[in-house]
Amino acid sequence: MDTIADFLTMLRNALAARHKEVTVKYTRMRYELARVLLEEGFISNFRVDGEGIKRQLIISLKYLDDGTPVIRGLERVSKPGRRIYVGCDEVPRVMGGLGIAILTTPAGIVTDREARNRRVGGELICKVW
Repeated sequence: MDTIADFLTMLRNALAARHKEVTVKYTRMRYELARVLLEEGFISNFRVDGEGIKRQLIISLKYLDDGTPVIRGLERVSKPGRRIYVGCDEVPRVMGGLGIAILTTPAGIVTDREARNRRVGGELICKVW
């Protein structure tokens, strides 16, 4: 199973249905992805609820004044069947800098901008715009 793709699909479906929140099972990777989305302003907030194996991640989605979701698109890049790794000089720009690419690096889970600034490469997880 691809838990990251499931996470992105749950976000995509909740945005299409105009939900205020989406609840997903907690994993450290999903937590870090939500942290990056919050830092970049794509979601309004998130919190962890419960304990042990019943822990859940509750993500508050963000919409514009006219009801349009802030997240226009989510795309999974590196998949379990085909991993995509990029060097620090090969980190892609998403929509000319309007979106972000999320990478796992030795420095943790970072955006494309941070990876370029820190001069680190890694696995290209997904793109968000």
